[in-house]
Amino acid sequence: MTYKKTTAVIFEKPGLLEVREASLRAPAANECLIESDWSGISTGTERLMLTGEMPPFPGLGYPLIPGYETVGKVVESPKGSDLRPGTYVFAPGSVGFTDAKNLFGGSARHIICPEERLIPLPEKLGSEGVLLALAATALHALRRCEQIGPPQLVVGHGVLGQLLARLTRIIHGTTPTVWERDPARRPAGLDYAVYDASQDPRHDYSVVCDVSGSADALNQMIARCKPGATVVMAGFYSSAVTFDFPPAFMREINLLVSAEWQPQDLKEAARLASDGTLDFSQLITDVLPATRAPQAYDRAFNDSRCLKMVIDWRSI
Repeated sequence: MTYKKTTAVIFEKPGLLEVREASLRAPAANECLIESDWSGISTGTERLMLTGEMPPFPGLGYPLIPGYETVGKVVESPKGSDLRPGTYVFAPGSVGFTDAKNLFGGSARHIICPEERLIPLPEKLGSEGVLLALAATALHALRRCEQIGPPQLVVGHGVLGQLLARLTRIIHGTTPTVWERDPARRPAGLDYAVYDASQDPRHDYSVVCDVSGSADALNQMIARCKPGATVVMAGFYSSAVTFDFPPAFMREINLLVSAEWQPQDLKEAARLASDGTLDFSQLITDVLPATRAPQAYDRAFNDSRCLKMVIDWRSI
């Protein structure tokens, strides 16, 4: 039974995006109804879902409502909940839509989320709160490196790469080198080195972390590693990841996969962002209203100058 109608971004089928009404069921006893202010666009998973290139994934189907980076206010909460109406929260998606797949369901004016998955945030974070998921992903990659040491080289200077560099400095007190092939993402004035790989003179990295999602970058990384080095794969790769075996064999390279964040990563990211330890400045480059979602997705996917696109739901 429909409990509420709301406006959502809907991938009707591969290649077709619309902003239209969707139906929500009533929240269960352990769930909250959230009114969204902001939602982020993922240029990894959401691109694959919109193009139809997403590998088999639980819950995948069309029409679907994407999004797992939503910030807004609690409208309804379970009786006795600490998350009272008006509480500002981060929500990693929605579970409540009845006429579209909830994968991941966060790109809508109203969403439903289990109370235990919501993360309270200071309202002053505003739209920057959507970056919590990427910060948690970076923290998870660092946790995967606990036994081998912090990354000395980060491959990819999008938002995830920048957060990984910032968090490496916060947690370990070291500054990694960063590789980025796109000149638009190698700005001047940074306090750490960002190179095209061909400009980097170093050939003795012991811990390399790739967040580019580029399956063809592995050979470049291995060629710059010292014997016994570890390559951490923390991006999402839609195509087969291959590499030339002899260079990896001669160096006895270790490959380590870092998957999606876990609840503890999200809570830690929220703590660091809330107390000002983790700086989110200059990472959100574009904001468009929900009525212009098709243009927002086009820019997010096709303009490399757009680091992070955020959809503004407040006027819906």
